[in-house]
Amino acid sequence: MIQRLQSKARMSRIVKHNGTIYLCGQVCSDATKDITEQTQTMLDKVDELLIEAGSSRESVLSATIYVKCMSQHFSAMNAVWDAWVPEGFAPARACVEASMAREALLVEISVIAAEK
Repeated sequence: MIQRLQSKARMSRIVKHNGTIYLCGQVCSDATKDITEQTQTMLDKVDELLIEAGSSRESVLSATIYVKCMSQHFSAMNAVWDAWVPEGFAPARACVEASMAREALLVEISVIAAEK
């Protein structure tokens, strides 16, 4: 069975299937902030969605992180990421440089997690 939560015409924020949770791409709450704040608020949104879906950051299986400019933002984004990931629970991860949907966005993440 497929369960879709917070669905709109274009996408669902959460899709659950066979014990796996898929989150749509998450971005920051305020794109006027720097990469550190954008990354933190983006991850805060991931936490909220994981809880709603019946999971947590300890159950993240995979993350794909899109960074606007690796040379400018990779290290600062990683510092926030490293503090967010619980020790011993690092997921598979890919990080790529990418154009963003809005000019002010610096980072976006897509997450796959297991249900608890």
